[in-house]
Amino acid sequence: MRLIVTAILLAAAANGQERYDLLLKGGHVIDPANQVNRVLDVAVARGRIARVAPNISAGQANKVLDVRGLYVTPGLIDLHAHVFGYSGVVFPDDTALLAGTTTVVDAGGAGWRTFDEMLARIIKPSRTRVLVFLNIVGHGMVGAKFEDDITDMDPEKTAAAIRAHRAQIVGIKTAHFGGRGWTAIDRAIAAGKLAEVPVIIDDKIFTNTGRTTREKLLDRMRPGDLHTHMYNDRQLELVDRFTGKLQPYAVEARKRGVLFDLGHGGGSFLWPVATRAMAQGFPPDTISTDLHASSIMGPESDMPNCISKLMNLGMTLEDAVLRSTVNPARAIHRFPELGTLGEGRVADIAVFELRTGVFAFKDAWQHKLLGTKKLQAVATVREGRLVYDRDGRGYPEWTTAGDYEVIR
Repeated sequence: MRLIVTAILLAAAANGQERYDLLLKGGHVIDPANQVNRVLDVAVARGRIARVAPNISAGQANKVLDVRGLYVTPGLIDLHAHVFGYSGVVFPDDTALLAGTTTVVDAGGAGWRTFDEMLARIIKPSRTRVLVFLNIVGHGMVGAKFEDDITDMDPEKTAAAIRAHRAQIVGIKTAHFGGRGWTAIDRAIAAGKLAEVPVIIDDKIFTNTGRTTREKLLDRMRPGDLHTHMYNDRQLELVDRFTGKLQPYAVEARKRGVLFDLGHGGGSFLWPVATRAMAQGFPPDTISTDLHASSIMGPESDMPNCISKLMNLGMTLEDAVLRSTVNPARAIHRFPELGTLGEGRVADIAVFELRTGVFAFKDAWQHKLLGTKKLQAVATVREGRLVYDRDGRGYPEWTTAGDYEVIR
């Protein structure tokens, strides 16, 4: 057997053919970064995208996945997840990879005081790439006792932690501040300026806080900062409750460069808001899950389900992939290393089946909408390695023949 493999490798070298570790053959490739939307093969070597082209020879690859009739995209980037600190966290490898998601960004679980623990317990052991929005609260997202404590919101120490861990920390999170005034947001933005990173904001806008959504979007947030939970009606009143029309300040904020993130979660995706906003041309800039122990069960907010909900509200699959790969990679300054199938880039790849039929999709108010399209993950490749394979496409077939086991 070893002689046969050696002979194949020598023959390939003699013919000037590169050997690939993995070949995804015959899939419909959607790679918005490179304006690709057609049937192509994708070859992987040494953890990188080696070639994207039609009719790459299967004989050049050590492993071949037949993905005809399926969609092949860059690995999805979930810009708002919870994998540390918060009481409802889920371990990323248990939830992300089987959903075609190769990168998750934890939204505020750790602060500068607790980041080292997160690095050791979550980031390093995970096969999923885990990046971080560091909480402006030093203790992180661990309840009102800490998240309302303005003495624990230190821009200088937060920025210093980011400078020391640029490879993992991509921005700053502020959330859940129940006090009056703008201290939490102002200190998060101050830290963002010091560290030159974006801020993602999940803020309680209630009448007793002294804060308004309009002021936050137009006077406080900078171009490139992100407002998450865009389709709820608490953190951000995107659609006027009386007229059903988009708020002019939201449109103006988008024009000045503020980004709107889906952040579905267990309480932040409502059909009355999402349907009206989508109908008026206001989709998310980035699609994210706010995935945690509650949202993964009831409203099912993993990335393929979030995409499916938006597709059933009129978004194309290509546009959804753009907002799940390129746009989040740009938002956290990780493009073009992430978010593309460009040759030479890291081989993070997702394979999906687009089903048609009648499917029930649920919002955070436990209301359902019936749709006709449902995206489901079939396989996931992380740094060139097949880490999820729903249908066993990369496995040899096992059969029995008499008293013998036969591997084909």
